[in-house]
Amino acid sequence: MFFRGKNSRHARPRRLPRAAAVGLALALATVTATPSALAGSVAGDADSVPAETYPVGGLSTAVHNMLYSPNAVAGANDWDCEPSPEHPEPVVLVPATLSNMGGNWAALSPMLANAGYCVYSFNYGMNGLSLGRFGGLTDISGSARTMSEFVDRVLAATGAEKVDVVGHSQGGMMPHYYVKRLGGADTVDDFVALAPSNHGTTSAGLLHLRDFIDPFGIIDVLLTRLDLAGLAQQAEGSRFQTALFGDGDTVPGPHYTVIQTRNDKVVTPYTNAFLDAEPGTEVTNILLQDQCPNDPVGHMGLFLDGPALQHVINALGDGPADFRPSCTDYGPRF
Repeated sequence: MFFRGKNSRHARPRRLPRAAAVGLALALATVTATPSALAGSVAGDADSVPAETYPVGGLSTAVHNMLYSPNAVAGANDWDCEPSPEHPEPVVLVPATLSNMGGNWAALSPMLANAGYCVYSFNYGMNGLSLGRFGGLTDISGSARTMSEFVDRVLAATGAEKVDVVGHSQGGMMPHYYVKRLGGADTVDDFVALAPSNHGTTSAGLLHLRDFIDPFGIIDVLLTRLDLAGLAQQAEGSRFQTALFGDGDTVPGPHYTVIQTRNDKVVTPYTNAFLDAEPGTEVTNILLQDQCPNDPVGHMGLFLDGPALQHVINALGDGPADFRPSCTDYGPRF
């Protein structure tokens, strides 16, 4: 499933079934991608690598950053960075629900910086329950406003006219609000999403069970009062999802790329991640297993998956539409 243009989609986002830190720990027994392997799988042109080379993190770095460096990651947020003619758009990395920039982008941020990109990232949607680490919990429209302010700061610092955006899970869905409702269509060039919670999720059927036992929506009301609206809003059929995508999936301006795994157990069905191309827009939907059938990577593991990261680099570099990644350095199964 690797195509541009008008495409079918199927479901809508959901709550993560477990905290990101727990998921990362469980993956220790299954992940095969090492920092050196990941760096090699998506390395940029040697001539474009800056003098300062950032270490590319693997799973252990992601776990450490998740807990001890939630607000910083190698390669990101150098406010003196000047975009090059080869990479004129700064790249803004948007982390997933229950994650943070330090953990989510331990691999991609240094890879992009080493390839000559100006890289930036931020956290969003945190409240008192986040412990300063677990984001994406609060109202998504508010998170999109946080993103809008951050992008404005990036543009002011770099002098660039536009940014590229790479997001994971909610980080690949929330920017649609920025793009469609807050004027971001004029400032986003490439919008690349890893397993985005577009159109919501059924949580592998759990949300349908919830609707059966809670027909009056009391659970959603409680989540909102606990300042956890960002979880309820990612449910398939939520008012937020209906409003955000009810007038179409895409708008003119950005080029959209969705990278998804058939093994996604968080965004269910996995096809909900894909976008339809509205008139005057460009969409590329990629199912990794169409190219790498043996790739076991799951929803959260995409941030360390070699083929997925190769596709990110290709999309940001306006590479060939028929690009095929090297089927190596697979990410974790979770």
